[in-house]
This record gives sequence, C-alpha cells and structure tokens, in this order.
Amino acid sequence: MWTALGILAEILFTIAAVCALYIVWQLWWTGVQSEHTQYEQSQSVAWSDPSKSGNSTNGVNIAKAQDGTPPIQPKTANTGDMVAQIYIPRFGDQWQRNIVQGTDTPQLNTRGMGHYTASQMPGEMGNFAVAGHRDGYGQPLGDIDKLQPGDPIILRTQDYWYVFTFTSYKVVTPDHVEVVAPNPENPTASPTKRMITLTTCTPKYATPTHRWISYGEFKYWAKVSDGVPQELTHTGQNGKVQFINNKQESVFAKLPSLVPIIIATLIVYLVLFIAAAIAWRWPLRRAIKEGSVKKPDLSIYGGLTRLQPGIKPIRILLLLLLLFAVALSIMQWACPWAAANIPILHQMSNYVAVTN
Repeated sequence: MWTALGILAEILFTIAAVCALYIVWQLWWTGVQSEHTQYEQSQSVAWSDPSKSGNSTNGVNIAKAQDGTPPIQPKTANTGDMVAQIYIPRFGDQWQRNIVQGTDTPQLNTRGMGHYTASQMPGEMGNFAVAGHRDGYGQPLGDIDKLQPGDPIILRTQDYWYVFTFTSYKVVTPDHVEVVAPNPENPTASPTKRMITLTTCTPKYATPTHRWISYGEFKYWAKVSDGVPQELTHTGQNGKVQFINNKQESVFAKLPSLVPIIIATLIVYLVLFIAAAIAWRWPLRRAIKEGSVKKPDLSIYGGLTRLQPGIKPIRILLLLLLLFAVALSIMQWACPWAAANIPILHQMSNYVAVTN
C-alpha cells in the first residue's frame, strides 16, 4: 500500500511540475521569444540609437519641442512592418516595445504591439490605436492599470518623436469597436485632435471577457536628429543627461528556441554518463544483486536514479540533467501543442503557431 501511495505521489508531483512548466512557458518563454523577434526587427530597420545623440561632455541632447503640424510617419505600411517604437516610463525606465502594422495574433504574439490598420498613423489627425497582450508574450500592457493622468506615452518613428499624455481609461466589451475610431469620443464626427489609444484584454490571467482602453492626447513632436524627449532622460551621478532606456537583450532572448540548450544538456549528460560507466559502472545495482544493500521499494524517480552509473552524487547529477532536458523539451514542444489544441488553454493563451 505504501509503495502504491508513493508512486501515486510521484505521479501527482510530475503532473504539478508539468503544469508549472506550462505557466513558465506562457508567462516567461513566450515573452523571451517575442523579445528575440523584436530585437531582430529593430536591428533590420537600422534606426539610429537614441542613447548616442549628443556629445560625451554633456551626455545626450534633449530634443526641442517643435511647433506646428507634426509630420506623418510612416504614411503607409504593410502587415508586419515596424511602424514605431513606444516608451511608457510609468512601466519602468527599461520598458520599450515595437509597434508593427496589424493586430492579428501572429503580430501580437511575436512582434510586440500591433497598430490597427484602419486607424491613423503617428502625426496624423485622429486616433493612433494599438493593441497588446496583458499577460504572456512579454505582456507589453501588463501594467496598464498603473497609468496615471499626465503620464507620458512616447512614440518614436524613424525620424520623429511624438509625445502624448495619458488622460483616461475605460473597460468595455469586445464589440465596442468605436474605441479605435478616428474620434472615439464621438465616432460619427470627424476627428479634431491627435490621440493615442492602447487596447488590451482584461481581466488579467483569466479568460479575456472585456477590453481595457487607455487614451492619451498629443502634446508635442520632436526630431530624432535633435536628441531625446525630456520625458525619456534623467541626470546621472556624473552630471550628464542620460537616455533612461539602456536595455540590453537578455542571454535567452538571443536564442531562437530552446533546442540548442536541450542539445547541449544531452551532450553533457551523455559524456558524464559514459565517464561514470567507465570509472564506476553501476555499484548500487551490483550491491543490491549481491545482497549487501537491501532492495529499495518500487519508485519512479528512484528507479531512474538506479539506472544511472557512478557513485550517488554522480547518479543524482545525471538524473537532474536528464530531467532538465525533459523539462525544456516540454516547454519547447508540448506546451505550444497544448496551447494550440486544448480548447480551454487555447482560449486563455490565444496561442497560434507561427511559421517563418
């Protein structure tokens, strides 16, 4: 009976571990993959680096606020093209996301945030409306509820900055499409001002039944060649004006998938397995066979440990390497499959496999 209960406990523990891996995949790894894709796209467009505007003596230049009608950039874009980059200091100094053309699932899942194709472009009279996930895939709008009136929302295109000020928010059902109209305050009338609208799903970490809508109004525009908006700078300890965002791509974000880590782990496991087999063989199994050690109770993980060669620390290390490779494999292949094919998981994750 105790053996059966022990095996049942191991099975339940394994199921719990798999569920935990799915949560890690959904909330962390999908974000790493999105960061990787955004970094590659940012590199491909070769926009200038804001942190390098200015001179070494005074730091970065603060871009002068321009008067008059702002330029429109870009005027057109194809699905997947990078339209702008967005900075919201309220979400953290290092918070920055790409905005691409289109709000279909592949764009939102892998490329940051998406621009509603029927809404206006940066600088155009009307409403520049974008969408982003609130959880998973880097959760670009995970902290949308923390915005406070007056907070800056800054867009950067190839040549221009567009600075907006957060004004208000509301929660609506998905059928309220007027929130992204050129004039969301009066959808039947022509727009009279420039706005930005951020849309995301709510509630967080649950089936999204509503949409959280945040509005901002245009404040001023500036030239990228002139420097960085005041709202994106601070004075460092050396007295120099610095660009607040010095984010570097994480180590994991440099990987297109977990496959290289899985292969490396299995290679280390195989080398250590062969070395241990040559040096010690299987002393525990030999001792059990000779009767010098009592035969242990039946156990899933205990059995896997006894299959490894070498002394006890080596056997434990080999098992951990093997389990680590299995865990990564679950995240690489099983979790995406579950999110795409199990209805309740698909509804909660909004996952769609993307092929390049």
